[in-house]
Amino acid sequence: MSWAEHPGLPDWLRPVEAAARSITVHDLTRFMVPDDADGVRRSSVLMLFGEGPSGPDLLLTERAHHMRSHPGQVSFPGGSIDPGETAHETALREAHEETGLDPAGVEVFAELPELWLPPSNFAVVPVLAWWREPSPVSVRSPDEVHAVWRVPISELRDTAHRITVVGPRGWRSPGFLVGDDHDVILWGFTGGIVARLFEFLGWIDDLPDAPEHELPAYMLGGRPPANVDVQPNTEFEERRRG
Repeated sequence: MSWAEHPGLPDWLRPVEAAARSITVHDLTRFMVPDDADGVRRSSVLMLFGEGPSGPDLLLTERAHHMRSHPGQVSFPGGSIDPGETAHETALREAHEETGLDPAGVEVFAELPELWLPPSNFAVVPVLAWWREPSPVSVRSPDEVHAVWRVPISELRDTAHRITVVGPRGWRSPGFLVGDDHDVILWGFTGGIVARLFEFLGWIDDLPDAPEHELPAYMLGGRPPANVDVQPNTEFEERRRG
């Protein structure tokens, strides 16, 4: 698909379109999918840019708080690629299943490089899309999703909502405070993608001295998650340390 096929993107989204042409996996993480990796599970997530009441925004979901694996994790809609599906199709299907998003109003315009999560052996393709015709979104399955958020990009860029997440074993990771009361923590794999892409765009600067926040108790329990978008993201944490 050529870039000329997306003439309807708003001007504020053009830098993201342009960045997708040149950004590399090394701009996002130190982990590339190895050529000789066995059993790699391929997946995709939808990074959906829209325009809401507060201006440009991103669609995010918050996992149910009672789940065994990473309860309360904020993530992009997404999941494993089924046989015969493309990364685009998977991302849109999962977004519809999780939030009720109407794929007919979404224009996919690019992909970020495939990212590897060694602990789970997932290879994840972030699919970039423009919410051309917004549709109602809400929690479709309370057993899996606690909340659906349209997070204004202006709030993600605001240093007042930037934090450093400190884990139980002392690791540190970039994070953001989102939600109506800015008390929901965006961190991990999804927070890392947002932070590194926005830094690449020049929309934010790295804030190694951002206020420290510990994860709430409900986010600390459980086993390693099945959803590819809620893995521990030591790759982003280690880049910050470095």
